[in-house]
Amino acid sequence: MHKVRLFAAVLALGAGLVSGCSGTPEASPSGPSSPAPSGSSPANQPSTSGTLSPDAETSVPAPAPPTSRPSPGPGQGNAELAITIVPSEGAAQLDYTLVCTDGTPAAESSHPNAAAACAALKANPAILAPATPGSAQACTQQYGGPQKATVTGVVDGVAVDASFARTDGCEISAWEAAKDVLGAAGGAS
Repeated sequence: MHKVRLFAAVLALGAGLVSGCSGTPEASPSGPSSPAPSGSSPANQPSTSGTLSPDAETSVPAPAPPTSRPSPGPGQGNAELAITIVPSEGAAQLDYTLVCTDGTPAAESSHPNAAAACAALKANPAILAPATPGSAQACTQQYGGPQKATVTGVVDGVAVDASFARTDGCEISAWEAAKDVLGAAGGAS
């Protein structure tokens, strides 16, 4: 409870400092504030309705896009992705940018085969949301290589944060499904 009171005191002190820097006096340091002159504009008076003015700054960040899985089947083909491939341990990572609009790559894409990657995402955006194998799913214990990849960004308005590897049959299958997006350096075909 002591920490809560201390936190509240720090917040109150911070609010006092911020209001002191705002350029609009809340109260006179020598006593209660006097009413505003009758000719003053409402913009110089604090709002009493509890709503912020359109130009007010907030400390609340914008909401993130929905984090549900991209839908299986054909999509819209809109994507903004950062793709990182690590070909092997100790090797330099490869970084690509992929921007697609209606399944067509944008000029800012640095992907080695952006046209194939955008077409693959338009055909099935869910390739970037591989299912995590559960205990009931059997995965072959084969090794497909040391390659690892991460893909972050947005596909058709849905946030994507996917990791890929080639350490067992399930992960190899997910890698193969996304190979056009992961690029040519992504491992053996």
